[in-house]
Amino acid sequence: MTRPARLALLTVLYTVQGLPYGFQATALPSLLREAGVSLAWIGALTLLAAPWSLKLLWAPWVDASRSRLGRRRGVILPMQLSMAAACVAAAFTPLPAGLGLLLALVFLMNLAAATQDVAVDGLAVDLLPPEELGRGNAAQVVGFKVGMLLGGGLLLWASAWVGVTGLFLGMAAVALLGAATTWAFHEGATGDGPAPPAAGEVARRVWRALRRPGAGWVLLFIATYKLGETLVDVMFKPFLVDQGYTAAQLGLWVGTWGLLCSILGSVLGGLLASRLPVLAAVGIAAVLRVGPLAAQWALAVLGAPAWAVIATTCAEHLLGGVLTTAMFAFMMARVDRTVGGTHFTALAVVEVLGKAPAGLLSGVLAQALGYPALFGLGTALSLAFLALLVPLRRGAPHQP
Repeated sequence: MTRPARLALLTVLYTVQGLPYGFQATALPSLLREAGVSLAWIGALTLLAAPWSLKLLWAPWVDASRSRLGRRRGVILPMQLSMAAACVAAAFTPLPAGLGLLLALVFLMNLAAATQDVAVDGLAVDLLPPEELGRGNAAQVVGFKVGMLLGGGLLLWASAWVGVTGLFLGMAAVALLGAATTWAFHEGATGDGPAPPAAGEVARRVWRALRRPGAGWVLLFIATYKLGETLVDVMFKPFLVDQGYTAAQLGLWVGTWGLLCSILGSVLGGLLASRLPVLAAVGIAAVLRVGPLAAQWALAVLGAPAWAVIATTCAEHLLGGVLTTAMFAFMMARVDRTVGGTHFTALAVVEVLGKAPAGLLSGVLAQALGYPALFGLGTALSLAFLALLVPLRRGAPHQP
């Protein structure tokens, strides 16, 4: 498979995975805040993404699985079809009477996407040579954010005309397009290539990798790089609603223009990680990322005119995209390729668990402290994270 074909395949697969996350992160909070749901409840809805934190529990079986559809494809295709079915069911769930059912279906979408993610991460490790990690992780992050753009941006904006039903049917159509792409990808029959290690051996290899000297600093680095950003980001959309902006405006500004800037940032992050040692790329992006977080704090203190909201949103998404792609390249560069899906999943789970407390506490802290103090705290945490570059740099392996 050629490099463009590899990158195109990964982009499509990660796009499907971004759909439910984008809906939950941008569309759902905006819609619920318009309906009068409290900030504490909106913050608690991050629990719907629990499968992304728990997927390590079943990742060894996904990594070890084989079927007549192919080792990776035999997992990816059923998950994409399951997601499409959940989207169709959500499209015909009446609101507000069916709110509980809708939340359960969003949870199932996340479960299917998280399980697919294990297999797709393993496929990426299998397909990408070391010199393509920067571009490959750009495809990974760009694809995921295109899915977020669709699920939380363009389709939310279009819901003013097509309604929530049209939003979910659009998500189902994208999932089915991904399924068609997966079906067309010929990974190989069950007996082709060496047999993967059994699930127990996969788990043991990953455990050994996580206990190597210096691994603790790596895990702390991955766990905290988005702590402050998440604290701000989860409450930034409710803050804008409280400033008088509508869900449709947020769908255009944050979910669409912001994500377009994030996609551009992901491309730039891939190029940066391709030309510099990945740790240096992460460090540069982390320093630059503090600026937009400080600007969000300034909006809460000084006021939030539309032009400033748009400019700050675009800058935050652009530099956040650079940082995310560089960090994912850093993570993939450190995996054991014999158990790539599970090892990368373990690092990704650390990343999700690291920022989860900030998402859960953000609503409570916003109510207790107010938006300015919350956004200031998030900025301070992002500054404090930079100190971890020192032990990571001392223990980093030589990179050409």
